[in-house]
Amino acid sequence: MHGMHARLPKNFVLEERLERYADAIELRPTALAGRWAEACAPIGEPAFREVRLDLGCGKGQFSAESARREPDVLFVGIDGEPICIAYAAQRACEEGLRNMVLVPGRGEHVSQLFGPGELERIHLNFPTPFPRKKDAAGRLVILERLLEYRQVLAEGGEVVLKTDSLPLRDFALTQFELAGYELTWQSDDARGERPDDPGSEYEARLSAQGACVYAVAATPGEDPGQVEQTAPLSLAEYLPEDLDGLGYVPHGMQGTVTNLRNRAINEAMRQR
Repeated sequence: MHGMHARLPKNFVLEERLERYADAIELRPTALAGRWAEACAPIGEPAFREVRLDLGCGKGQFSAESARREPDVLFVGIDGEPICIAYAAQRACEEGLRNMVLVPGRGEHVSQLFGPGELERIHLNFPTPFPRKKDAAGRLVILERLLEYRQVLAEGGEVVLKTDSLPLRDFALTQFELAGYELTWQSDDARGERPDDPGSEYEARLSAQGACVYAVAATPGEDPGQVEQTAPLSLAEYLPEDLDGLGYVPHGMQGTVTNLRNRAINEAMRQR
């Protein structure tokens, strides 16, 4: 989901970890669609106040910190890498976070996992940008995904994107508009504006490399009906013309930027 693959450490037995922390892992999420708040509440306690989704949760740092702060809210983390699910489940179990549940998978069809209006918020923390046009369908902020999110978001619910990639952020803005969302927050320095927000391990790692955190939050507005994709799908289209002045290259776009720079150099040499 995030394009930064977790490495398997020495003496780490994945199957053993997944079994040890199985109490925090839900293997049949479709069976809970429409009733997560009640079904995941500890026995004898009331249903959770609301449900939020951390789509592409990584090792669970963001979900865990959020769960600690709001024990009456259920946080569901989904990730396609089993090692990330193992680490996130370990966090939940060892810290006693009964309001944090992990789901293995890529979350392609959230409308099968959650009921209509069941989610108050969907967090997309540093998702994989998939810069090439042919891979654009994998983006978590592509039009088709945003239209499906509308089905599971409660009235006033939000999708919150955070990314180090300005091209992905700018692409996302085109998709939110097409999908009929209304912006509730936009920032070129999300950490500076909201320093107390929980952070993910990817934010910490990329920020240490000089990344700025871009953010967009949006809520479904009027139903757009039948809508067609009109935005450029290659993220190269959202890069600045002066690539030499690009101080930080977004994660996942290093190859694209290198190729474009080399192409510009070759073109300049041919014109001499």
